[in-house]
Amino acid sequence: MLSDNVKKALVLGSSALLPERLRLASRRAWLARLELEKAEQTGLLIIGHPKSGNTWLRVLLSRLYQFRHDLPAHLVVTSDELHRRIPAIPRISATNGWYSYEGAVGEKLAVDAAPNPIREKPIVFLPRHPIDIATSWYLQVTKRQSAAKFELINADLEQPIDRTSIDRWTFVRHSGFGLLNIIDFLNTFHARVAKLPQAITVPYEALRADPARELARIGVLMGEDFTTEEIEEAVRFGSFDNLKSLETDNFFKQKGLRPGIKGDAESSKVRRAEVGGYRRDFTAEQAAELEALVAERLDPALGYAAAAPDVTAPRAAAAGAP
Repeated sequence: MLSDNVKKALVLGSSALLPERLRLASRRAWLARLELEKAEQTGLLIIGHPKSGNTWLRVLLSRLYQFRHDLPAHLVVTSDELHRRIPAIPRISATNGWYSYEGAVGEKLAVDAAPNPIREKPIVFLPRHPIDIATSWYLQVTKRQSAAKFELINADLEQPIDRTSIDRWTFVRHSGFGLLNIIDFLNTFHARVAKLPQAITVPYEALRADPARELARIGVLMGEDFTTEEIEEAVRFGSFDNLKSLETDNFFKQKGLRPGIKGDAESSKVRRAEVGGYRRDFTAEQAAELEALVAERLDPALGYAAAAPDVTAPRAAAAGAP
């Protein structure tokens, strides 16, 4: 049976020469079907907006099972990679459930959705401070995102962007990719997760502050009893300095874990690993305007509107985050 990654590659390859309208329609339909298939088969579904620590969590979980089963560390699970080698390892899938074809999974988790198998899955929702997401999302879209995925997301916007020329402020404050959309995403999934029987919320900031504790929580959700040794190894492997070094050395097999543009530090997957790092990217006035939007529009239950983040906190492990 074909792996999930091969299936996706076949969808993209077979539609590459179609006219734009047909190419977009074909890819939306077939990739949505694949996303739903993956979600229905997964042992753990991770939901987070891009740049919320999704990749880092997959690295940590992959290392737990690699260490347990003496598997090589260079392959990070995106769905079925480790399960195909050792069936006892559960499938692990990550989705944003929001953009383009990935929205098909989000629809199954809507508050008013009909009963379906995806709603019963162990689910981890990964929120993060929306301004930190927004500024890192800018770099992802403009320096790292594949042409195929960008085309699909951009085509759905009322005002598509030119990612080769858009500046950070325009992207974050005024585009359909920006802060208001991210706030809507966080509010929507916060409400959805509250209605799901096996869903927990693991904020990026909590995972960063105490990854061992949060991995143990996720293990309980999955019905796993990870040992102290397994968790310590996963935390060690997932440390910022280690992942930065591994990315520089092209250690990982997946293209998504390598720098997007050779020699461009801002195109790295592992970048700054800061909470409140957006303060380095905007003027004080711009940051205040963005913070006011968060305070006004974000559900306060998410915990990001009450206090400003601490940009001076000690650096900790994080992949796929600024």
